Amino acid sequence: MSGKAAFKILRGTSQGVEFEQYETPISEGMVVLDAVRQIQADQIPDLACRWNCKAGKCGSCSAEINGIPRLMCMTRLADLPLEKPVSVEPMKAFPLIKDLTTDVSWNFHVKKKIKPFKPRPPDASDGTWRIWQEDIDRVQEFRKCIECFLCQDVCHVLREHRLQSEFIGPRFLVHVAGLEMHPLDIEDRLEELKTAYGVGYCNITKCCTKVCPEEITITDNAIIPLKERVVDRFYDPLANLLRKFKK
Repeated sequence: MSGKAAFKILRGTSQGVEFEQYETPISEGMVVLDAVRQIQADQIPDLACRWNCKAGKCGSCSAEINGIPRLMCMTRLADLPLEKPVSVEPMKAFPLIKDLTTDVSWNFHVKKKIKPFKPRPPDASDGTWRIWQEDIDRVQEFRKCIECFLCQDVCHVLREHRLQSEFIGPRFLVHVAGLEMHPLDIEDRLEELKTAYGVGYCNITKCCTKVCPEEITITDNAIIPLKERVVDRFYDPLANLLRKFKK
């Protein structure tokens, strides 16, 4: 693969944006981030663009490539149709700062509101715990998250309905799942899941799972189990009756 490729890059701020087209030389093995940085270096030095590791592990270079939320550093040009311009634009679920950069600070404020890890008392006099390896393995998947926020970007509750005040989004439901399913955690977050965290807004389209670069099974392994716990606590009459008898 060699020659030149055309790119339509969204330029502007919250005051107004428009696509501008550029051409740049390409070669074997290039990813979208390579091309964008090359265009930035040679043609538009004032282009605002975030990136860091260029290895798909920092989550900085999230963008929408041909309308699909992806990491620019992990999207190979060889996998894209280059007979037409490749469109590159910022994530749409967050306020635009400039060009390809968005204000994702809302995500960090959300994380601060989630009840932190609260371990049960130690099982032994030496201050240690006894847990099964399979219980540890269950939550390891959730720790792979690089906080690229692509799942937040593609979620229709945040992207289209703008319910940031009522729904924490798939990334943080994964975080809550990692806490709730941890074998040592004893904190109760079910009331918050039902109300402040808004787990009921998710209608299980699995779009977040599809865009996750770490291939975390967000919907099936995190969100659905949390929904089941909320239903069991607040909406299952038989379970409520059994809990009353146990008390």
